[in-house]
Amino acid sequence: MDLVPALKEPLHQPLKSVLGPATAKVMAEHLGLHTVGDLLHHYPRRYEERGRLTHLADLPMDEHVTVVAQVADARLHTFASSRAPRGKGQRLEVTITDGSGRLQLVFFGHGVHKPHKDLLPGTRALFAGKVSVFNRRLQLAHPAYELLQSEDAAETVDSWAGALIPIYPATAKLESWKIGKAIQTVLPSAQEALDPLPGSLREGRGLVPLPEALLKIHRPHTKADIADARARLKWDEAFVLQVALARRRHAETQLPAVPRMPRPAGLLTAFDARLPFTLTEGQERVSREILDDLATDHPMHRLLQGEVGSGKTMVALRAMLAVVDAGGQAAMLAPTEVLAQQHHRSVVEMMGELAEGGMLGGVEHATKVVLLTGSMSTAARRQALLDLATGEAGIVIGTHALIEDRVQFHDLGLVVVDEQHRFGVEQRDALRGKGKQPPHLLVMTATPIPRTVAMTVFGDLETSVLDQLPAGRSPIASHVVPAADKPHFLARAWERVREEAEGGHQAYVVCPRIGDEEDDPTKAGKKKNPEDDADKRPPLAVLEVADHLAKGPLAGLRVEVLHGRMHPDDKDAVMRRFAAGDTDVLVATTVIEVGVNVPNATAMVIMDADRFGVSQLHQLRGRVGRGSAPGLCLLVTEMPEASPARQRLGAVASTLDGFELSRIDLEQRREGDVLGQAQSGTRSSLRMLAVIEDEDVIAEARREATAVVAADPDLTHLPALRTALDALLDEEREQYLEKG
Repeated sequence: MDLVPALKEPLHQPLKSVLGPATAKVMAEHLGLHTVGDLLHHYPRRYEERGRLTHLADLPMDEHVTVVAQVADARLHTFASSRAPRGKGQRLEVTITDGSGRLQLVFFGHGVHKPHKDLLPGTRALFAGKVSVFNRRLQLAHPAYELLQSEDAAETVDSWAGALIPIYPATAKLESWKIGKAIQTVLPSAQEALDPLPGSLREGRGLVPLPEALLKIHRPHTKADIADARARLKWDEAFVLQVALARRRHAETQLPAVPRMPRPAGLLTAFDARLPFTLTEGQERVSREILDDLATDHPMHRLLQGEVGSGKTMVALRAMLAVVDAGGQAAMLAPTEVLAQQHHRSVVEMMGELAEGGMLGGVEHATKVVLLTGSMSTAARRQALLDLATGEAGIVIGTHALIEDRVQFHDLGLVVVDEQHRFGVEQRDALRGKGKQPPHLLVMTATPIPRTVAMTVFGDLETSVLDQLPAGRSPIASHVVPAADKPHFLARAWERVREEAEGGHQAYVVCPRIGDEEDDPTKAGKKKNPEDDADKRPPLAVLEVADHLAKGPLAGLRVEVLHGRMHPDDKDAVMRRFAAGDTDVLVATTVIEVGVNVPNATAMVIMDADRFGVSQLHQLRGRVGRGSAPGLCLLVTEMPEASPARQRLGAVASTLDGFELSRIDLEQRREGDVLGQAQSGTRSSLRMLAVIEDEDVIAEARREATAVVAADPDLTHLPALRTALDALLDEEREQYLEKG
C-alpha cells in the first residue's frame, strides 16, 4: 500500500485561469491540454530557422501544416457568381515559395481583402492550413498567416526563440504561433516544475534539470539547446513509465498463487500422445518456460508472441491442460465471437475424446470444454455457467462475456488472453479477480512487437517468442497491383482468383468498408466547399465489390459476404460454409483478420490496401497459405508509384518477416500512435520518446526503474517521482474511462 504522500505539482494550475476561458476551451477540446503542465509538455514538432525557408515539396496531404515562406506572386481574379453582391465574386491566388518548391494559397469572397493588402510579393510569413489538391496542384485554402516582415518582425521572431521558430502540433482552430504565444505566457512557471528523476540518476547521466529542459525546448537559442532538452525529456517519459511497470511487476511478485504442475501420466501426457505431429523446437522451448512459471507460487505473467500460424494456440492449450491436470480451471478470452467459436472448435478437435469429460465416450482424465459468448441461448448459457461453477468444465473459451459478475469459477488457475491489444489491463484484471487466489496469466498476440514496444506497452509481462513456422506451412507470394496505372493488372488478379477456385481452392477479398448507408461517409450530409477538390472517393465496400464480382469478373463462382454488422449466427453460418468449401470467394471486412483458419484458402485480394496499416496487412495475409498449397496475396491500390503509401505496400510485399514489418510500421507512424492504440487506455501516448529510435533509453530506463523500485517500492524517498507517477496513472484511468 502507498503510504507516502505525493508533492503538490505547481504546474497543475488550470489553463483557463492563466490564458482566459476561450483559448483554454479550444486547447482542451482540440489538443487535450487542460493545465499549465500539459501546455509546457506540448512540444514543438520541429523548428524553422529564421534565415531558411521550409521544404514545400514535402508537404503531406490532408494534414494541418505550418510553413515559413515568401510570397512570389499574388493575383486577384474576378468571376461571375450568382451568390456574390452585384453578381461578381473575387478569388485571390497567392503563390509562395521556399526556393525548392511552390505552393498556391487561395482566398475567396469577403476573405480576400486583408490578404490582398498584406501578402505582397517579397513578404515573408508563417502560413498555416490544411493541404489539399485542386487541379492536380497542392494548395492551402484560406490559410491563417502571421507576417514576419512587418515593423515588429524582429520582436515577432525573437519571441519565438530568436533564430529558431518552434512549429507546434496545431489545429485549424489554433495555429502554431498562437500556441507559441500561449506557451510564452506560462513559460515562467517552468521554474517551479517538480523534477521526477532522482538526483543521482540525473547527474550520473549528465541530464539537465527539468526547468532548464522545458525552457530550452520552447526557447532554444542553438540546436545544442534542443538536443539537451530532448535527451532530458525522453528520459522523463521513459523512466516514469518504466517505474509504473516495475511497480506493477513488483506488486505481482508479492501475490500468492497456487503452483500448478501437471500430473505424471495425466491429461497433458494423454494429449501429447495423440498429437499427429511433433512440436517445433520453439513450441517446446516456450512450453517449458510456461510450465516452469506455472509451477511457482506467485502468478505467471507472460506475453507469448508468435506470427500467424506459428502454433501459439497449441502452446496455450498445453498450458491449459497442465492446469486442469493440477485440479484447476483455465479460461481463454478472445476478442470476438467468431474467434471464440473458432478457438472452441479447434480446441475440441485437437483434444478429441479428451474434451468429452462427463459424457458417454469420454475417457479417463477427460474434461469438459465449454463456450461462453453473449449471443448464446439462455439454456446453453445456464448450462455453461453451471459447468464452470461446479468445476465440471476444466476449460472455458469465451468473449468478454466471461468477465460478467454472474460468471463464477470453481477454481480458476490460468487466464489466457488472445490478441492482447484488444483488451485493456482493467479487463484482464477483472477476469483474474475471479480466482480464489490470483490465477496465472498468459497473453498471446500474433502482432509482432519489436523489443522496445514490448518493454513499453507490455512491460509488466515476461516475453516468449515463437519465431518458427510449423512444418508444412507454405510460402506466400505477395504483389502490389497498381489498379490506376495498370488496370490490366487488376483484371489479371481476378483471373488468378478464378484459377485458384477452379483448382479446388478458395479466396478472400478484403475491403475497408461494409457499404450500407450509415457506414457511407459520402452520405453523411456534409456540405462540401465547391472549391475543395479533394473529393476523394470513399473506400471500397464489401457489398458493392461482392455484387460487382458476382455479376462480372467472378460470375459463376460462389461469392458470399462477411462483415461485423451481421447477426452472429449469420456470420458463423457464412464461416462454416467457407470452411467446408461450399463458398469459393469470401468478400469480407477485417473481421477475418484474426484467427479464421481455412487451410484450403490460398488467395487473398486486399482492395484499397493503402488504407490499412502495415501490421494489419501482415495479419490479413497470414490467413492464406495455411495448408500445403502456396499462398498468394495481392495488394490493390490506386496510389501513385512515388507515394509513401505505395512504398509501404512495397515493403509488405517484399518480406514475410513480421518483426521487420512492425519496425517499418512504427518508423512510419507519427509519434504517440503506437502506445495510444496498443491497448485500450493502458498507456498515455508518448510525446517525445520514439519507441524504435530510443531503444537504448527505454532499456536503460527499465534497468534504472527496476533498481529504484526494488530499493524503495513505495518511493518513500522520491515524492516528486510519486507525483509524476500519479499524474501518469490518472491519465491512464481517464483515457480508459473515455474509451468505455
